[in-house]
Amino acid sequence: MKGKMFVISAPSGSGKSTIVQWLMKEHPELHMAFSISCTSRAPRGTEQNGVEYFFLTPEEFREKIAKDEFLEYEEVYENRFYGTLKEQVERQREMGQNVVFDVDVKGGINIKKYYGDEAMSLFIQPPSVEELRRRLEGRATDTAEAIAERLAKAEYEMTFAPQFDHIVVNDNLEEAKAETLRLVNDFLKEE
Repeated sequence: MKGKMFVISAPSGSGKSTIVQWLMKEHPELHMAFSISCTSRAPRGTEQNGVEYFFLTPEEFREKIAKDEFLEYEEVYENRFYGTLKEQVERQREMGQNVVFDVDVKGGINIKKYYGDEAMSLFIQPPSVEELRRRLEGRATDTAEAIAERLAKAEYEMTFAPQFDHIVVNDNLEEAKAETLRLVNDFLKEE
């Protein structure tokens, strides 16, 4: 049976990655697998082509853009592209994997538009911008300037939340995990 798709987006610091990793690790019965994206950056550390990413040159990336082979893509910096190939997603679905897209808000909206009812889109939202500030400051990994930039971006991204199928407010991580699991299971039961 062909796999389903889960588009999960959130502002930085909302707990999206924590929730997604928990789902995939603690619930193998869901047969979830990340979509393997493409990038034009060089591999880092032990990253392998076709495992973490497909590594392309900027020229190869542009060729695939011209041929409309991407579900979504973004040029983050000059010649630094990230994107999701339609063909790769279909390959994973044919293998029976339920494909998880851990993507930015605009990429998430584009993937949902492309697949419609075949994909469920989830927006993980912090309870407030102030709580998000507290979390980002608590990480102690960013400068005050970087935190201010992330908060401004988060406020902007939160305006897109109504375009997602479901919004999970993460004010309690265990409750947010449980609600996400319930939504995933409900979607998997749909024909």
